[in-house]
Amino acid sequence: MSGFVTKPEPVQVPGLVHLHTGKVRDLYRDGNGNLVMVASDRTSAYDWVLPNEIPDKGRILTQLSLWWFERIADLVPNHVISTELPEGAPADWAGRTLICRSLEMAPVECVARGYLAGSGLEEYRVSRTVCGIALPEGLDNGSELPAPIYTPALKAEVGEHDENVSYEETAHRVGADLAATLRQTTLAVYSRAREIARERGLILADTKFEFGLLDGELVIGDEVLTPDSSRYWPADEWQPGRDQPSFDKQIIRDWLTSSASGWDRKSDNPPPALPAEIVEHTRQRYIDAYEKLTGLTWK
Repeated sequence: MSGFVTKPEPVQVPGLVHLHTGKVRDLYRDGNGNLVMVASDRTSAYDWVLPNEIPDKGRILTQLSLWWFERIADLVPNHVISTELPEGAPADWAGRTLICRSLEMAPVECVARGYLAGSGLEEYRVSRTVCGIALPEGLDNGSELPAPIYTPALKAEVGEHDENVSYEETAHRVGADLAATLRQTTLAVYSRAREIARERGLILADTKFEFGLLDGELVIGDEVLTPDSSRYWPADEWQPGRDQPSFDKQIIRDWLTSSASGWDRKSDNPPPALPAEIVEHTRQRYIDAYEKLTGLTWK
């Protein structure tokens, strides 16, 4: 089993209709038909939404997404209308709430990879491919790929794995023209972001995007280029052949799979609560990513 250790009850706000509680975000619809997207401090690992929250995480993800939306606006428009709080919303929503256009979402997670890691590394070790794309011999954990690749996936429900699929499968599902546009836009945004990150001493190893259509135009939605949707490594510590230090929740995964947690990942039992020091260390990694990328001090 997997999913929420304890599923939160949605906040009820007059004038807003609750639509969905995700791993991190809660979605509502307002009276104008727009989406209200609220990023919580929830965190997940191994398909479980954990009982702990990471303080400031929702605001960091939201503010970093807004920062990135500005830097890719010439490549693809985004779904954000406003950052103002809806009337009657709790004060705690400030800084973590976006009013967004409602899109016809493409049923595809658009993933760009420039380095070998994660599920791509696992597949490469077996078949010398990533999502069916042939790669040369001699690559290792953390190796830079000869060129960035597009490896789409099908988005899963909370508690399930996203499913890697071939480009041909996405073309079958969404049509050849949209599939080609998704691939082209994903790689263009990744290439832009990788250069910006590199200038700030970070390697953007891989990332995933979600796109939708609005009046026939491709629009990027959800979050973008955050530590939740992207794998960032410190460039000065990059060393192929080993796991790279990262600016995300890897410390949580490491603790959960250590003897200290006492949790058997293969069991049906939910994971335990995180120790305070793991929570704080994770929070600091998110802050570090925000500050290194933006050059701003997190307040």
